Amino acid sequence: MRNLKLFRSLEFRDIQAPGKPQCFSLRTEQDTVLIGSEHGLIEVDPVIREVKNEIPLVAEGFLPEDGSGCIVGIQELLDHESVCVATASGDVLLCNLNTHQLECVGSVASGISVMSWSPDQELVLLATGQQTLIMMTKEFEPIMEQQIHQDDFGESKFITVGWGRKETQFHGSEGRQAAFQMQMHESALPWDDHRPQVTWRGDGQFFAVSVVCPETGARKVRVWSREFALQSTSEPVAGLGPALAWKPSGSLIASTQDKPNQQDVVFFEKNGLLHGHFTLPFFKDEVKVNDLLWNADSTVLAVWLEDLQREENSTLKTYVQLWTVGNYHWYLKQSLPFSTCGKSKIVSLMWDPVTPYRLHVLCQGWHYLCYDWHWTTDRSSGENLSDMANVAVVDGNRVLVTVFRQSVVPPPMCTYRLLLPHPVNQIMFSAHPKKSNDLAVLDASNQISVYKCGDSPSIDSTVKLGAVGGNGFKISLRTPHLDKSYKIQFENSEDEEVNPLKLGLLTWVQEDVFLAVSHSQSSPQSVIHHLTVAPSAMDDEQGQLNISSSVTVDGVIISLCCNSKTKSVALQVAGGQILKYLWESPSLAVEPWKNPGGFPVRFPYPCTQTELAMVGGEECVLGLTDRCRFFINGTEVASNITSFAVYDEFLLLTTHSHTCQCFCLRDASLKTLQAGLSSSHVSNGESLRKVERGSRIVTVVPQDTKLILQMPRGNLEVVHHRALVLAQIRKWLDKLMFKEAFECMRKLRINLNLIHDHNPKVFLENVETFIRQIDSVNHINLFFTELKEEDVTKTMYPPPVTSTVQLSSDPDGKKVDLICDAMRAAMENINPHKYCLSILTSHVKKTTPELEIVLQKVHELQGSAAPVPDAVSAEEALKYLLLLVDVNELYDHSLGTYNFDLVLMVAEKSQKDPKEYLPFLNTLKKMEVNYQRFTIDKYLKRYEKAIGHLSKCGKCEDFNFHTSKC
Repeated sequence: MRNLKLFRSLEFRDIQAPGKPQCFSLRTEQDTVLIGSEHGLIEVDPVIREVKNEIPLVAEGFLPEDGSGCIVGIQELLDHESVCVATASGDVLLCNLNTHQLECVGSVASGISVMSWSPDQELVLLATGQQTLIMMTKEFEPIMEQQIHQDDFGESKFITVGWGRKETQFHGSEGRQAAFQMQMHESALPWDDHRPQVTWRGDGQFFAVSVVCPETGARKVRVWSREFALQSTSEPVAGLGPALAWKPSGSLIASTQDKPNQQDVVFFEKNGLLHGHFTLPFFKDEVKVNDLLWNADSTVLAVWLEDLQREENSTLKTYVQLWTVGNYHWYLKQSLPFSTCGKSKIVSLMWDPVTPYRLHVLCQGWHYLCYDWHWTTDRSSGENLSDMANVAVVDGNRVLVTVFRQSVVPPPMCTYRLLLPHPVNQIMFSAHPKKSNDLAVLDASNQISVYKCGDSPSIDSTVKLGAVGGNGFKISLRTPHLDKSYKIQFENSEDEEVNPLKLGLLTWVQEDVFLAVSHSQSSPQSVIHHLTVAPSAMDDEQGQLNISSSVTVDGVIISLCCNSKTKSVALQVAGGQILKYLWESPSLAVEPWKNPGGFPVRFPYPCTQTELAMVGGEECVLGLTDRCRFFINGTEVASNITSFAVYDEFLLLTTHSHTCQCFCLRDASLKTLQAGLSSSHVSNGESLRKVERGSRIVTVVPQDTKLILQMPRGNLEVVHHRALVLAQIRKWLDKLMFKEAFECMRKLRINLNLIHDHNPKVFLENVETFIRQIDSVNHINLFFTELKEEDVTKTMYPPPVTSTVQLSSDPDGKKVDLICDAMRAAMENINPHKYCLSILTSHVKKTTPELEIVLQKVHELQGSAAPVPDAVSAEEALKYLLLLVDVNELYDHSLGTYNFDLVLMVAEKSQKDPKEYLPFLNTLKKMEVNYQRFTIDKYLKRYEKAIGHLSKCGKCEDFNFHTSKC
């Protein structure tokens, strides 16, 4: 449930070079860009914005002077310390950028259409004008030449054992005639340039070639091995496009397919069979796909599209879309619209081979753009009960919102979805603590749509229920409504056309104030903009956001975070400096963020996720790099953190050791956090919990115990971290919210003694409140049965260090007796008939069980004639007692009451044989009262009572005889 958020952008406009750019490549070690044109090759440094090298190829005769030449490929060769350039006329050149020396290492008379190097730069593949493929070593020694069109399927040809023919198979709704239909081959798409396309697998062991078959006129994909052996040929696919990209991880080959009513991105396996697809959000014949590109770690697929001319004088655009997959669903995370005319038309684009989420774009007007993205989870930041724990996910022109307080809906499903007119690029929740459920959406047209929670005068058609909807169900969820849409008004309209992501790091800090960051075109500086609602647009349907004020900051701002409680805003600069932006002051000042020692805070490495939190009473900046290094105020705390979240006074982290740790920041220090996160530290059961491999934190439900984790494959898991559970229970107990605490403890198997032991004095003073809130005989009985003399706050659940609650129980060690007596008195005062069973339990549970009193109360129930509401019968009470006390012990105690009716009632409920007890009871009934009781006490070995009853009998002989035996 993560989105791609723009980390930073780099722009180099109006590069001074002749001609028009045709293609480009990267020099990763030097961080420079090589651009080829019809006049030659230039090397530019986009950071310092200058041209470092210029190598003309026209003067050397490798490109024609009339400007018709074309460079088809550029590749830096680290072993040769030079650059390999291939021209359409057939020359392969080696160029040393230090000496500017040119060497022609080979020439193809028929020309070259494609030059493609293997990922390890050991092999180079050339597609020639004679429809052949030439493979050479890195020393440009030819290995083999093959025809690009092959009749054979390949070495991985499927084997049939003749079990059934096509004519005998079932063909569904198409009918039996489908078995005799000849397959029609559609020709290539009208806009197809008929050029071959080559792509390598990430390990360089295989490559795929997409070509137009001369016999059928349709495109086919063939897979070749590194040894230049044909492996497979794709199955016939109608409308197959020219774009081709092999996933670096090696599982799938991406291409495109035009279908009757839609256009899809399709995936082939290595054996040539189709394996899955997703649909592009365009109508048929509306756009063409120029290229597909996988990023280095195979997580993002870039799709480069271009509008087709459908009407005269229509404005055409090109689009760069970034797609990701999760739970077998493809999400459109970013959409960048460019113009097809003028300087902003895209010439080429490519992913960075080292930095996975860096995309390089080259435009026609010698305009270079570089975008860095990173993963982020867009969640609401409220900490009270009104916050619904919303998490929003971008999916094209839809925003999928899941409300985790009310329902845990696994993606790609959601609680409700927002429908926007354009693809969404960024989501931001309000930083206002009481309006944390409100969210704003920035789409590809630089329009911000504000959705607010609350009563809406009408049904909002842009909000649709997701997995919680259905016929016949009453929806208790309150969905937001579209409050207003605002168009961002740029000072220069050209900025929006040339760079579609001009503004980044948008943050909603106030009701009508947004903060945004843009980067300077000519220097390493950033500008913080205040976007405010235009007064004239308050009542219009379409509002307008103006840039009311701007602050220039030295350095490239790569992150911006806001604390909803303190309203502090922290900026992270590319060099690592942390700045504090005083956005509420009239001067709009920017000053260094200082640690408690008074020194400026600086991160040694750029952090992709930053948050503000109170650590030990001081506001600190927390940062996590893409290499799992976790920093607090510039000090590295751990190096194995995969995700973190700050909730209230807690810091939650997931680690590479597949654990989730929770720390209380109220009295924490950097040293205690470092010690707690060290690999040698053995944590107690409250702060550490094992989780599934690869789990990441999604959100924490405020004022609850739920922690939402997402697994690598995309499914969700809800856990109740013990530290969060105990902290929430303590809060409920402090507020005398006994019912909520009891339900949580019963569900999550927390020892119920904590209700008393957390603060014994407060509990005993509010016993009646406790009983009225619980209001359940079964739950009160459960509480009684778990009581024990042990103080669980000293053994099982030690409280935080600074806790001021009373920790000691009764000094005489009679905790259970105190609770039983106090609760019994309260229940007898409230309703003795309703809580009869609980009153009996309070007698039984005492340190010395008062079974005689219990049996006497049961006997009284038997004797009561008039029925009372909520009353319990004697039989029900006796059945319940047998669950608490051993039946033989209860029989003996009933016998000790000298009440034979009660003895018979207990005996009938036991497993005793009537032949065992009836003769004994009949014998006793025939005796004189005192002698009878003497016999019973003697049977129960209550010798003191027995002698007392015997003395009343007046028989001295028996007295002397029995006392001598006793």
